[in-house]
Amino acid sequence: MDTGFVSFGTPQTPPTARDDDLSFLRLIRSRRVGPATFHRLVAEHGTVTAALEALPQVAAQAGMTDYAICPEGVAAAELNAGRKAGARMIRCDSPLYPAALREIDGAPPVLWLRGNPEFLTLNPVAVIGARNASSLGLRMARGMATGLGELGHTVVAGLARGIDTAAHNAALPTGTVAVMAGGVDVIYPAENVVLAAQIVEQGALVSEQPPGTEPAARHFPMRNRIISGLSRAVVVIEAAHRSGSLITARNALDQGREVMAVPGHPMDARAAGCNQLIRDGAILVRNSQDVADALQPDGLAEQPAHRPEPQIQASPALATRPGRDTGGPVQLEARILSRLTPSPTEENDLIRDLGVTAATASAAILSLELQGRLTRLAGGRLALS
Repeated sequence: MDTGFVSFGTPQTPPTARDDDLSFLRLIRSRRVGPATFHRLVAEHGTVTAALEALPQVAAQAGMTDYAICPEGVAAAELNAGRKAGARMIRCDSPLYPAALREIDGAPPVLWLRGNPEFLTLNPVAVIGARNASSLGLRMARGMATGLGELGHTVVAGLARGIDTAAHNAALPTGTVAVMAGGVDVIYPAENVVLAAQIVEQGALVSEQPPGTEPAARHFPMRNRIISGLSRAVVVIEAAHRSGSLITARNALDQGREVMAVPGHPMDARAAGCNQLIRDGAILVRNSQDVADALQPDGLAEQPAHRPEPQIQASPALATRPGRDTGGPVQLEARILSRLTPSPTEENDLIRDLGVTAATASAAILSLELQGRLTRLAGGRLALS
């Protein structure tokens, strides 16, 4: 993604909606035009249409003699794909475009959205963290998201496994926004297809990528800046020393957002990132009320007069439903260890997170205990040895 940014407001004399949509897409989809270049060209030439017309000359001056702008047919095909996916395109000059996101460096010129755009501006707070989350981390994510929703916040995350999935599921009754790395019609991971459909009904799926785009590694850092850009604050629950969650936290700092983190056990690698953030000045939070209190000096926004009514009831993530194939004893033992930390975890909570029968889980727990890899503590609690 290119660097540098010039803010862009609504054109004084906007062209017709169809031509304007096509011009927006042709400019941002042209070769070597990223969000920052898009905004810079528009600022220099006054309108999107004028920037598009000037682009070949600008490219020639840069030594690209064979440069060709994005064909109109390609942009029209993207608009058609969006309609087929049930998505709407929101341009950065639209009143539906979130004002907070418009202010960041390299703001996406267009967003594709499935769902209700109102949720993009209902006091959004990001809740993110590790994909291989522990049971304690998943419990914290569910409690944090539930509490934030009850306090009038929309929970924002990236639809990833682990913390993101737990937060989205818990926030469904009050509204949640999933920012996608690929197209809004390409659900990744595939196990979240049901959750994504629920979010469309009680929140929104958002992406700057064209519909039909498969997520690639380069898309995830770009996605992360949108997660933080949409949000008033970013709450990190479990993050390794080097992880995508820390990239989002750095984006949040650069964007002037509050960064908050839940502390973890010093011996748990999944807590290293959060503990580092706190050491470096992030706000330590234990629950949703801590988040609300931290935002209060900033002037906590009043709850909206109208909030979309819930359409559906939340259901557990597919990954935690009973009956899921555990993959055999060795795989189940690995899943158990991945969810434990040196801090005690309730055995019943662990079994629920695993989505297997109590008898199956107990046999695997006993095996790990005999191997000396976990310790059974008083009160039905477990911890890594």
